[in-house]
Amino acid sequence: MAEVTLVIGGRPHKVACRDGEEQRVQMLGRMIDERWAPANRAAGGLNAERALLFVALMLADDLDEAETRPPVGAAVTDTALARIADRLERMADALEQANPNA
Repeated sequence: MAEVTLVIGGRPHKVACRDGEEQRVQMLGRMIDERWAPANRAAGGLNAERALLFVALMLADDLDEAETRPPVGAAVTDTALARIADRLERMADALEQANPNA
C-alpha cells in the first residue's frame, strides 16, 4: 500500500492508496485544494469541517453539470433529444394557435 501527502488549505494530510494510484490521488487532492480558498471564505473561516462541506458542494455541482451537459461537440443524449423534440412541438402548437388561418 502506498502513501501520499496531500496539502489542502496549507495543511498536510497523509493518505493511503493502492500502489500505482499515487498520481491520481495527488491530482484529486489538488482539485480539493484549488477550491479550498473560496470554500473557506464561504464558510466564514469558522472551521475546516464547514469549509470541506463547501468544497464537497462545489465538486458535486461540477459533477452534476458534467453529467447533465454534454461537452461541446459531443453527441446529444437521448434524454436531451427528447426534451428538444417536446419543446419544438410545444412551439409549433403555439404558432398554430396564434395563426389558425395559416
